[in-house]
This record gives sequence, structure tokens and C-alpha cells, in this order.
Amino acid sequence: MFPVALIHLCVALALLLSVDAVAAAEQPRDEIRFAVAAQFPPFQSRNPQGQLVGLNIELGNALCVQLNVRCTWVDQVQVEDFRALDARHFDAIMGIAPTSKRRRWANFTDLLYPFTTRLVARKASGLQPSARSLKGKRVGVLLGSNREAFARSKWSPKGVIVKSFWLNDELVRSLVAGDIDATLQGTVEIREALLDTPEGQAFDFLGPPVSAELLGDGVAIAVRKPDTALRQALNRALEQLMHNGEYQRIVQPYRLDAPPIGHDG
Repeated sequence: MFPVALIHLCVALALLLSVDAVAAAEQPRDEIRFAVAAQFPPFQSRNPQGQLVGLNIELGNALCVQLNVRCTWVDQVQVEDFRALDARHFDAIMGIAPTSKRRRWANFTDLLYPFTTRLVARKASGLQPSARSLKGKRVGVLLGSNREAFARSKWSPKGVIVKSFWLNDELVRSLVAGDIDATLQGTVEIREALLDTPEGQAFDFLGPPVSAELLGDGVAIAVRKPDTALRQALNRALEQLMHNGEYQRIVQPYRLDAPPIGHDG
């Protein structure tokens, strides 16, 4: 049995800590620290001057302006680092698909924009985005991406050889050289990296878009589960950007829904 005085002391300390937590949560925010992996153009990368550029960077900065806070970018090797998010190394993860697996670790804002996942290979290959068609073939994916998770979960057990790459440039070079047979990617990344280039004229989107819960169908911002205030603020700011036209101004140049140049896939 605990002494009554000790019980009272524990209750008082718990109340004090909860009051402090509420007070901290109510303090006005003057900064948002966004985690980003700067190796996925045109969404996030570094230009020749070393500056962060891309759609997610522009949207994040615009959200910060709307909320009248300072934007700080924390460049990560791998963006899906929920342990670092929980440890408060940053406040949010920018540009990540809110799949059910990821929702176990974090909450997500409304979608920033949709995306489509497609198989890309040489036009003459006749490949389709199915395990049966790809059995024995080498399919390249970006390390740590939701496409990698999908391919390793659904295709690898059925004989598809999945190869992971840190950088899209390396993946594309391997595809052009014939070291891999196909790649599973978001349409915007692979269009800019390959299909809209002279080297990409022999390649195309093959088969229908790949849809699965593991892939998700859009990009959002992940925040810590208890941080409902930040989630609500970001959603409010996103809605305001859509209403004032700034969202359309930022997104339009990235041609999220455009077909690749010279292709009809």
C-alpha cells in the first residue's frame, strides 16, 4: 500500500505535467520543421547551387507563408522516419502517401495532390504490371518508396526480381542500359527523368495504372498523432491556398496530369 501523502503527491505532479503540456500546446507556433529527402525530382531535390527546389518545397513554403511561420527544411537520407518524427527531430514529413501502414505511426493532412503509379519499360517488351507478366524480370524501384513496399510484398514472392535504387538517375541509367527490364514509379517522376527525354522515346507506360492500398493514391503531410493543432492548421492553410489561387499557380507547371511528350500512355 502506498502512503496517502505519496499518492497525493503523484496526483499533483501528474496534474502539473498535464497543465504544462496544455500550455506548451497553446503557445503560438513560429516555425514548422519539415523533413524531406531531397532526391526525388521534380518533387524535392537540390539545384546546382545546393538550394532545395521542387513541388513539395514550394507547397511547404507557401503553407508557412499562409500560417505566418518560418519554414525550416530538414534534409533526410530517407523521408519515412517516423521514429525521428516522434523524437521531435522535426515537426512534419512533407510529401508522403498516407497508406494504412503509415497511419499506424502518424496522422496525415488532407491530400496535397493525387498521383498515379505506372509500369515503364521498352515499348517492344510487351510487359504488363502483373506478377505473371513480370516473373523472372528485373523491376527497378526507389529505395524506401511505397512502390518498393508494394513490389516486394506482391511481386517478389511470385518470382519478380525487385532491385532498389537510392537515386532515380541511377535507376534510369540501368533501365536504358538494359540492366533492369522495367520500373514501377509515379508518373511525374519517370516522365521528367526519362519519358520526356530523347533517351526515353523507346520507352512508355505499359498496361493500366497500378492501384493498391500499399501504394496510396496521393501525397500528404505526416504529423505526430498528438499534434492535431498542426494538422488542422496545415489543412486550413492548404484550403486557403486553393481558394486564393496560389495552389494552382504552384502546381500547374508540374503537369501532374499531363501525358508524356510524344507518348499517349
